[in-house]
Amino acid sequence: MSGLPSRWEGVAHRVPDSLADLRGPATGVVSLPVHLAWSGLTEFDLGNRLLRMSLYRTIITGGGREDAETYLNAGILLADWPLLRRGLGPSYRRAWEGKISALG
Repeated sequence: MSGLPSRWEGVAHRVPDSLADLRGPATGVVSLPVHLAWSGLTEFDLGNRLLRMSLYRTIITGGGREDAETYLNAGILLADWPLLRRGLGPSYRRAWEGKISALG
């Protein structure tokens, strides 16, 4: 009997190629589709730092490359990365910092 695939499998392939690919909003409320927000919050106010961090962590750990490109904003990611990275597992930190040098 095979188990579920590891959630860390293919993490590096889910990271966009550059910050320029991140076209998400910088202000307002973001509503996530059910494949990302299947339990708990589905709307995140970008003006609220805790909600914004939760949104970004949800996208980075549970989304694919297209999700990151759609919902993440390059400027916000750069500004919040020093704190955000602390809430991510090492494989996520390595993948994002390894592919997007501005984060490392």
